[in-house]
Amino acid sequence: MLLAPLTGMDPGVMEKHLEIPPSPQLGDYAFPCYVLARSWKKAPTAIAAELAAAVEPVPFLERAAAAGAYLNFFLCRPYLAANLLPEIVRDGRQFGSSDEGRGRTVVIDYSAPNIAKPFGIGHLRSTVIGNALYRLYGACGYRVVGINHLGDWGTQFGKLIVAYRRFGDAALLEEDPVQYLYDLYVAFHSEAEKDSQLEEEARTWFRKLETGDPEAVELWARFHSLSLKEFKRLYDMLGVHFDSYRGESYYNNLLDKTIELARSKGLARESKGALVADLERHGLPPCLLRKKDGGALYITRDLAAAIHRYEQYRFDRQLYVVGSEQTLHFQQLFKIIELMGFPWAQRCVHVSFGLIHFKDGRMSTREGRVIFLEEVLNRAVELALDIIREKNPTLQDKEKAARMVGHGAVIFGDLVNDRVKDIEFDWDKVLDFSGETAPYVQYSHARICSILRRAAAGESGDALEEDSGVKVIEDIIKKDFKGAGFTGAELLTAPEEQQLIITLSRFQEHISRSVEDCRPSYLARYLVETAREFNKFYHSCPVLSAPEELKRARLLLVEGVRIVLWNGLELLGIEAPSEM
Repeated sequence: MLLAPLTGMDPGVMEKHLEIPPSPQLGDYAFPCYVLARSWKKAPTAIAAELAAAVEPVPFLERAAAAGAYLNFFLCRPYLAANLLPEIVRDGRQFGSSDEGRGRTVVIDYSAPNIAKPFGIGHLRSTVIGNALYRLYGACGYRVVGINHLGDWGTQFGKLIVAYRRFGDAALLEEDPVQYLYDLYVAFHSEAEKDSQLEEEARTWFRKLETGDPEAVELWARFHSLSLKEFKRLYDMLGVHFDSYRGESYYNNLLDKTIELARSKGLARESKGALVADLERHGLPPCLLRKKDGGALYITRDLAAAIHRYEQYRFDRQLYVVGSEQTLHFQQLFKIIELMGFPWAQRCVHVSFGLIHFKDGRMSTREGRVIFLEEVLNRAVELALDIIREKNPTLQDKEKAARMVGHGAVIFGDLVNDRVKDIEFDWDKVLDFSGETAPYVQYSHARICSILRRAAAGESGDALEEDSGVKVIEDIIKKDFKGAGFTGAELLTAPEEQQLIITLSRFQEHISRSVEDCRPSYLARYLVETAREFNKFYHSCPVLSAPEELKRARLLLVEGVRIVLWNGLELLGIEAPSEM
């Protein structure tokens, strides 16, 4: 960092203050000097001028210039091209990775559907945000533990047991377990309106489950196993991975120990037979830890889970990817952990997100409440297939491309938005091949693969298909620079080429920012920007028809873009088709 020794600021802190100017004419990076005004006791404009004069020349920096209260930096394009592009091609699918998190562990709690209930669209945000963070933290060198804290306990299982014993069908359960269990749950409530004794019968069966009744446990385990098998099928469709599926039930044996620990710290008091954590002096409402009938609550299990996870993983950070409607719950949870004397309470973070709404009223719902995720994914694939048939009727495997595009559109349509905001899911927008969408980024990747295939076919004299063109051109490019720097960098002088190079150089910092703020949207929007800059370049700078030396330089640039797009989409959990 050039400025750190001149300002006395920590390089990491200084880096967070760096900005990208609104126009390339103002430089590639800018440092706002008003952050030094108080300590230097000078006007920001004077500080900017003083620093500009003090910055020593280095190979990668063309110049530094004061512009009002900002110190602007202009990178040396030839130097950047000569060093960055070979690095991208050499690193390949590892480009963008770092070891900044080496030796540190992050635990991520995400998705958490309810056993025996449909996987609705409401679980999409937690699932894809959590999965992206899992991949992003891994790319930064962290040891990552992904946990699916399944909703697998509670009085609803008493209701399901009663419904199944009364009118259940084993064959139907095996055929479509989650849907059938959901139908049983709905049927129970319908019957309970006619027979008030059913609710008491359900409570009785849940108490039997809590005390280990063999029949209750056997049915619960069956519901659990079949539901989890169905969930895993959906996770495979989305490319989502977990290291643990420990749900609420796992922590039953730890609840008494956890409650006694809270008592010993003076945090819990009796109130009308229930046990309450009084948090009012900390600006939070009281929190119920145990009901008067002895039953534990969701927060009690979360507390036991947090303690158990720290004992097992010694995490440096624990993320809860849960909707913003649970903000109070996590404020109470983290405060209780802190008051119990655990210093790692400060390492727990609620990664909140807004709701998802559907603009298109044609999307079906069942019982007026649940929109099934699989319906959304299948609908996206159908719509993508229609578009591909229209745009590329000769494509060999249209169905495979449609799956990549459809699933990618749903995932990216969520991740490209700032997670804290509610989002409106609009089919026309998420499948737009020219908007801020996965299809736009994927199409740019496929276009690059086509360029590389044609270039490789010209080199070999043969027609090449799919990824073979990429491999051939990689070998050709690697021979050009042979690990000693790229000698054709001085040929990439067009504004579109230079801006594209600058954009590629920012890949790693967008990964780091996404991790630091737990916002995959930073990376998603960066990929849209990269694809946009590539398409500007592609329309202004011929590649295959350029003179030989310039063609090879541009092919290296194109391959660099392909690698960044592929790697970036992979980090978001999205596939990049080579044809579409």
